[in-house]
Amino acid sequence: MACRVLLIASTPSPDAVVAAAARICYSDASAADLLEAESPEKSGKLLHHLWKSGHYSPFEHASFTFAMDGLSRVASHQLVRHRIASFSQQSQRYVEMGDPDVILPPSVASNPDFSERFRTMAEEAHRFYAEMVEAGIPREDARFILPHGWSTRLVMTMNARELHHFFTLRLCRRAQWEIRDLARKMLRLVRRAAPLLFEKAGPSCVIFGECREMNPCGKPYASLEALLDEENY
Repeated sequence: MACRVLLIASTPSPDAVVAAAARICYSDASAADLLEAESPEKSGKLLHHLWKSGHYSPFEHASFTFAMDGLSRVASHQLVRHRIASFSQQSQRYVEMGDPDVILPPSVASNPDFSERFRTMAEEAHRFYAEMVEAGIPREDARFILPHGWSTRLVMTMNARELHHFFTLRLCRRAQWEIRDLARKMLRLVRRAAPLLFEKAGPSCVIFGECREMNPCGKPYASLEALLDEENY
């Protein structure tokens, strides 16, 4: 099952808010007046200047909240390593896990023998889980038998500065396939909500024209459009 991502909330007029926040450092006008005077043209020039200069603190004034469904706990464990964010995740202590719901990696799905065995073992683990719960074993203990790739749901909020950092790391071809797919979907959403803030966003091969990883993948993206148009995996 492919991960589904929705942008369920964000700072109103995020491009203008960030631009006005940056301007107040050098202006005697009120933030409200600065915000009212913003235009896409003015905001775009300033945001590009901030990005190019590495002055990212104003980006923290815009936040974005995502609802994610169908993400494995393999990927969610990576996601929560981004500490400048807020997370609310479905609990396996309190929510009984229903039908077997394990994310099947593409490399396994492409192998008929392994994919069938993968599903069989996941179903067997779930049957044992359900048997333990039925026998009175607490869900918080029965869950230990469930596969690491079990599907989960969560809500995450990040500000624009951390999103830029997230996209730099997780859109690189060297990132794990599932979180890379998640990052691509997130970037498509925030570019619609804040096109100026995220005009320059992505891995270093896209935004800097060079790979800054110690071990490059050897296949840099030609453009952001090529990255966004790429199909999963």
